[in-house]
Formats: sequence, structure tokens, C-alpha cells
Amino acid sequence: MEKEGKIVFAEKKLKSAFEDIKEKDKEVYRQIEKAFEEISRNVFCGRNVKKNLIPKRFIKKYSINNLWIYNLPQGWRMLYSIATPDKIEIIALVLDWINHKDYEKLFGF
Repeated sequence: MEKEGKIVFAEKKLKSAFEDIKEKDKEVYRQIEKAFEEISRNVFCGRNVKKNLIPKRFIKKYSINNLWIYNLPQGWRMLYSIATPDKIEIIALVLDWINHKDYEKLFGF
């Protein structure tokens, strides 16, 4: 099942970090932009994390009840949650993008 959605950053500093990447690493910026395009076409394109594996800091900080992982090149991961503030619009709330080492640490691998 495919559902279109709107991309929203969970925090202003995350949006600023994304804009800073454009100057520092054009390839990473391009890959994240590509991920945003795919997620906006289908918010379910990532892998769904089982509820009991969602890091508690995300639940506490963002009050989320779902987490999705989108694989980026070179072992990076984008973490996002799906929200429906109203019945009409679906939002993919981008929480972070992290390298593989930090991803493993976050999920306790």
C-alpha cells in the first residue's frame, strides 16, 4: 500500500543541519534529498521498527508511536515517524540521519 506524505523536520536544528550538508558534502545531501522524494511518494517505503524496539528517547522527545528506517548509501540511516495530524494529510516526520556506528549504538546492536 502506497501513501503520499509531506516531509517535515522534527526540529529546526535538523533542518539547519540538512542545509549545512549541502555545502559540506553534496553527495550526502543529494542522497538525503532523494530519500525525501521517495518517502514523500510513499511514506511506507522504509522498514518499520517493532514498537518495543523504538528507542525510548525518541518516544519521550517526540511522542511518537512508530518509527521507520530508510537505508541511505554507505551505511547511513534516516529515521522518521509517520503522523496524521488530520485525516487528510500524512506527514513523514524526519527525526535524524545517522551513520551505521551510531545506528548500531542507538539500537543496541
